[in-house]
Amino acid sequence: MAVVMPIVIGLICVALLSLIPEPHRRPVNAVLLAGAGAAYLGGGGLGYAEFVLPAVMTYVAYRGLTNWTWIGIGWLLHTAWDVVHHLQGAPIIPFFADSSFGCALCDPVIALWCLAGGPSISRLRRHRGQDSRRQAASQNIHS
Repeated sequence: MAVVMPIVIGLICVALLSLIPEPHRRPVNAVLLAGAGAAYLGGGGLGYAEFVLPAVMTYVAYRGLTNWTWIGIGWLLHTAWDVVHHLQGAPIIPFFADSSFGCALCDPVIALWCLAGGPSISRLRRHRGQDSRRQAASQNIHS
């Protein structure tokens, strides 16, 4: 469950974020990424090093305003920060010891979606349905 739930949460996040219509989807995701960069500032346990990720993520999120790849890179950077915090015993949610571990599993799901260009889930389903119809039509032609 500690592995499955964070992945499910990542998929839910992707599904919800994909509902945001374009041209707003990418900028909203860039803003969310910038906020995620500051998630550990409230006591992440790495001292002054905690200021590194927000600074880097601000730049990456800014670049993400116009490019999905930067947003995907940002989520992967956050994943690396999650792993460091998990190994240091400084979880993102202080009263939930495995929260950084869970975040390290959730974030790459979001990153992969962003690296794919942040497509609409409904558009993917429609595209998949069109492929099925084309395949069926092709089979009827060859029969």
